Amino acid sequence: MNLLQQSSLINQPKWRMMDQSSLGPQFDAKHSFAIDDTLCASVGKNESPATARTWVHHQTIVLGIQDTKLPFLEDGVQFLNDQGYQVIVRNSGGLAVVLDKDVLNISLIFPESEKGIDIDRGYDAMLDLIKHMLKDYGANIEAREIVGSYCPGSYDLSINGKKFAGISQRRLRGGVAVQIYLCVTGSGEKRADLIRQFYEISLKKEQTKFVFPTIKPETMSSLSDLLGVDLTVEKLLYQLLVTLKEHSQELIPSSLTVEEQLLFQKNMERMHDRNEKVFSKRS
Repeated sequence: MNLLQQSSLINQPKWRMMDQSSLGPQFDAKHSFAIDDTLCASVGKNESPATARTWVHHQTIVLGIQDTKLPFLEDGVQFLNDQGYQVIVRNSGGLAVVLDKDVLNISLIFPESEKGIDIDRGYDAMLDLIKHMLKDYGANIEAREIVGSYCPGSYDLSINGKKFAGISQRRLRGGVAVQIYLCVTGSGEKRADLIRQFYEISLKKEQTKFVFPTIKPETMSSLSDLLGVDLTVEKLLYQLLVTLKEHSQELIPSSLTVEEQLLFQKNMERMHDRNEKVFSKRS
């Protein structure tokens, strides 16, 4: 595996660390997107150092904005509810993803001003981080689109052609939030089949301007299955902390400041309003 270049964004003087991976089933995914927007503002104004946040949400499907245009979205959401999943719409692009107790999400938040962070540099920072976290397993991790996966993109992370993670990016108020979901354990195929059925029900073979992906469940897997080891969210979280310590002079455990909590409330209202608009027709 190539050594990380000195210019990688994961090399920071300080990393602020916010662990929200064990808040349990009551932790609503809408909060996570509002929190990342809040941190973007703090980091963007240099009121906070670069920040890493970990988060886990139970039995949740996160839709992208494009998904809200599905012709029979109401039927698809009802199907997901019937399977025991709550459904939210995030405030950024991309398409539907599955979150559950075995999916670890990591957000890296950088100031946009730092050395001119272009889109690829943000993605590469997350790729650097994951490669370093998994370096002891000797896996060859590729970043390329995996056709047939859910929420496909050019920075899908895969091993032997099977996707275990997807990366997205959001730029706001001078900050850049690079977010990844990592399918740590459990069945990647089952998660993908759930989204396959969701699109089938939400489209009913109707032609749409936007081409939604044709999901092939066999294109997705979990890290535990791909590496042949018993991985857990907790083990991966430990590897993250070790990696951040190795690439900074200081790792600062943290929660939201009083000022951030005020901004969070406003961002949470926006998330609530967005979801209310999408789902109000179902009530």
